[in-house]
Amino acid sequence: MSVFLRVLAIFALVFIVFQIIPYKGKSNPPINKKLEIKAPEKVVKIMKTSCYDCHSFETKWPWWSHVAPASWSIIDDVVEGRKALNFNIWNSYTKSQKEKLKKEIYRTVAGPMPLPQYVLLHKNARLSKKEIMAIRNWASNGKGFIKTTVR
Repeated sequence: MSVFLRVLAIFALVFIVFQIIPYKGKSNPPINKKLEIKAPEKVVKIMKTSCYDCHSFETKWPWWSHVAPASWSIIDDVVEGRKALNFNIWNSYTKSQKEKLKKEIYRTVAGPMPLPQYVLLHKNARLSKKEIMAIRNWASNGKGFIKTTVR
């Protein structure tokens, strides 16, 4: 057997073993409609297209989210995204938590969110300037500007 075939066989074996390793966290828990975010329909539509896969219990799990090791990264992104902000439990947050989250949304919507690797695979999630302004207007309670700090 040639060296190339041995290496290929080792990679295939490792790939198969990866598929067997259990990895927790992939779920879409039931939604309580009373806790969902209430925002203008236009803003919610933008959020559902660009944010909900990581920041809600309504994640659409693509086929590659079932294939390790890619699935591990995707599941981690969703778990961390839901911890940071979950639009399905918005009304369970306190008023101060909501204001803090709105500032964070205002700050990140024009930069790091949605994540570049997500937009790479979900072209329709890319936010236009008009969509960014709509979300920022909502996040600023119609004021159009929130003073944020850069980390």
